[in-house]
Amino acid sequence: MIETDIIIVGAGPCGLFTVFEAGLLKLRCHLIDSLPQAGGQLTEIYPKKPIYDIPGFPSILAGELVENLMEQIAPFKPTFTLGERAEALEQLEDGRYKITTTDGNEVVAPVITIAGGLGCFEPRKPPIPNIANFEKKGIDYIIKDPEVYRDKTVVLAGGGDSALDWTIFLADVAKDVTLVHRRESFRGALDSVEKVIELNEAGRIKLITNAEVVGINGNGKLNEVTIKHKTEGTFQKPTDHFVPLFGLSPKLGPIADWNLNITKNAIEVDTRDYSTGVPGIYAIGDINTYEGKLKLILCGFHEGTIAMQSAFKYIYPDKKLSFKYTTVNGVNGF
Repeated sequence: MIETDIIIVGAGPCGLFTVFEAGLLKLRCHLIDSLPQAGGQLTEIYPKKPIYDIPGFPSILAGELVENLMEQIAPFKPTFTLGERAEALEQLEDGRYKITTTDGNEVVAPVITIAGGLGCFEPRKPPIPNIANFEKKGIDYIIKDPEVYRDKTVVLAGGGDSALDWTIFLADVAKDVTLVHRRESFRGALDSVEKVIELNEAGRIKLITNAEVVGINGNGKLNEVTIKHKTEGTFQKPTDHFVPLFGLSPKLGPIADWNLNITKNAIEVDTRDYSTGVPGIYAIGDINTYEGKLKLILCGFHEGTIAMQSAFKYIYPDKKLSFKYTTVNGVNGF
């Protein structure tokens, strides 16, 4: 079990910046995110997309912004639980909260800040009837540890950046890599498409377009997939792993059951400190709602800043909080 001052649910840009604001107040943070890496949508969906409304940056790539945020919070040594969803919430006898993740890990803190963006991202699953029977038994929707596929046979499916990038990466890890895509054209970056085609021509991977995986088989563990090609018919491909990478869809998930006031899949907050009405629980960024709400990263940064000032007073009601400027004291001055 991990004990900390603040649990931040969501490791997107607003959650990461909140670590900085909490760190200035000497509050420790632990972040939980269902994605396998920090950055939220910026990392997972559009890392190469330029963002134009970050103060001081006329333009900055989404992935670069995440890198900068990670560097900014490094002095405060935040800890992370990634690739696991915040599942169950429980208030302990001492008033602190305990969150249990989908993998059974427990994190305890007096304050929770929900920075879940549009919600937890859940994988879009292919319509294969028995697919749930093989989840974590050969079928994965995200890749946490590439070493799992070392010297194995892997079939990936998808046509976006994630499918292309992992195909390229696993070409140097797995024994046999096949990428299946239902179209001839891809949605990913052109240089990634070219690399996949080059790997296919060199015989280092197998690229099958105009096809899709329509079936899976195994005895307690996956051992083959059924591939249907538009012109060549249906055939079986023996494999140790099948990784469908069809993108992610945002859902509020278990947070909807945490007894918070929710309107249209967003958490209602008090704009004085972005508290939810449940003592010690705040919501910032795209996941909250209030009159005049703007879903901008910039606004989420502001909300996280105000929330942490309130969180300090909640955790230490008898301590006097003196506001200080970083321009005078610097990060190490706090």
